[in-house]
Amino acid sequence: MAPSTTVPTVADIEVPETLLKKRKQNEKAREERLAAAVAARKISKAKRKVIFKRAESYVKEYLSKEKEEIRLKRAARTSGDFYVPAEPKVYFVVRIRGINEIAPKPRKILQLLRLLQINNGVFVKVTKATQQMLRLIEPYITYGEPNIKSVRELIYKRGYGKINKQRIPLTNNAIIEESLSKYEILSIEDLVHEIATAGPNFKQVSNFLWPFKLSNPTGGWRTRKFKHFVQGGDFGDRETNINKLIRQMN
Repeated sequence: MAPSTTVPTVADIEVPETLLKKRKQNEKAREERLAAAVAARKISKAKRKVIFKRAESYVKEYLSKEKEEIRLKRAARTSGDFYVPAEPKVYFVVRIRGINEIAPKPRKILQLLRLLQINNGVFVKVTKATQQMLRLIEPYITYGEPNIKSVRELIYKRGYGKINKQRIPLTNNAIIEESLSKYEILSIEDLVHEIATAGPNFKQVSNFLWPFKLSNPTGGWRTRKFKHFVQGGDFGDRETNINKLIRQMN
């Protein structure tokens, strides 16, 4: 006969109530996490579909606009007329001069436009008021009409958002959605479209974008930087030539 032992077996030992409760809680939390992850995946998949569809529609819109402009130019040429392009809706403004000897009024306008440093750039909607402001600060800035390519390159390469007064790089669409979802802006392509077409939420998008910090242009500025662009300098309105400058500074 085997000697009886006082050491209890595993089956005899009861699991403490607290440990059982903890196990149940952990199991429940794990199930909730898995369910939340599945739900999040579904939502992100649906969002991706919406974003892709929007991006496709934007590309179609840009192409049709480009084709229409070419058609109008050809029609004008064949009839012996001049084609006058539409007035620009958006300017890209770059500060090219420092803080020395600036009168109070231009200084205040530069602050309003958030152009606080040399080579800072911002998008500005073209209105009568903004045109008058740009005229007053013309010796300190250069500006022009950016095309879609320039807007996209600037936002993708040097785009930073203002979130809780902090400068946050736009590394994914979630950052944009968090701040601008109430304006139906979910992705970087929505940002580009809103800026390029001067959409109804241009003000909110422009305020969300931190002023662009650009480099000095490749090859440097012109010799007479503080003369007007049409006189061989750099400041003032350079119309579509701003796109060339953006390529050099981006």
